[in-house]
Amino acid sequence: MNDTDSQAVRWNGPAGNAWADSQALIDELFRPIERLLVEHVPPGHVLDVGCGTGSTTVAAVQRLGTAGRATGIDISAPMLAAARARADRAGVAGQTGFVEADAQDHAFDAGTFDTVMSRFGVMFFADFVRAFTNLRRSGTPGAGLRMIVWRDIADNPYMEVAETAARPLLQDMPVRDPHAPGQFALSDPEVVDRILRDSGWTGIGVDPVDLVCTLPESELVGYFTRFGPVGLALTDTDAETRARVIDVVRPAFDPFVDGADVRFTAACWLVTARASDR
Repeated sequence: MNDTDSQAVRWNGPAGNAWADSQALIDELFRPIERLLVEHVPPGHVLDVGCGTGSTTVAAVQRLGTAGRATGIDISAPMLAAARARADRAGVAGQTGFVEADAQDHAFDAGTFDTVMSRFGVMFFADFVRAFTNLRRSGTPGAGLRMIVWRDIADNPYMEVAETAARPLLQDMPVRDPHAPGQFALSDPEVVDRILRDSGWTGIGVDPVDLVCTLPESELVGYFTRFGPVGLALTDTDAETRARVIDVVRPAFDPFVDGADVRFTAACWLVTARASDR
């Protein structure tokens, strides 16, 4: 199975279902990141790459009002179903569209989008230069790129608490490869710069941002048992092992617990660029 196929299986299975089922929790968790992403999106047609359940897609349209429309693209059918329902509830279905496809290879109409944006949706491509070249061609001349990706995992200790604590009990859990498509694949700013230049983007900026994210402590167990490497590993484990993992992992998060909340700093890159006309 190649990288593209494995991502499709993942996001149309347990991972995609977890995001769709927990969209309200994830929306609030990443609200500061969503605000940063959409606050400077100019009027026009926006492409939201890896749009997931559509929170950022709808947020962009709501910010732009009648001056904007947005298209979300994702490979996850369950997440896109949630996105379409969200747009309906928000009363912006007429200004939004959603496409189930891989943005790396999808045949976009050239010169369609004024802005290409993404919140954590561009780190999973099998071929980054091919993907960002395709996205550039989808844009109008000088189209803007605005995306948020994770910095290094060392800058995001919260993200490895669960797997570090659970690994002695889940020894078959895969070890992260920071260079493979995945959460931290674009954590090196030099790599990001090179990919975008090779893909025909100019005026590239890769700026660090640190945003405080919060979730209710009462949701913490549900969070780490459904998301990330531990969540995936627990999909096929027995009830006894699951209970032991919870007993071990929950205390490991204590440094991040503040009363009724769990707080962590999301260390990210805000990446901006412009499409060249080549």
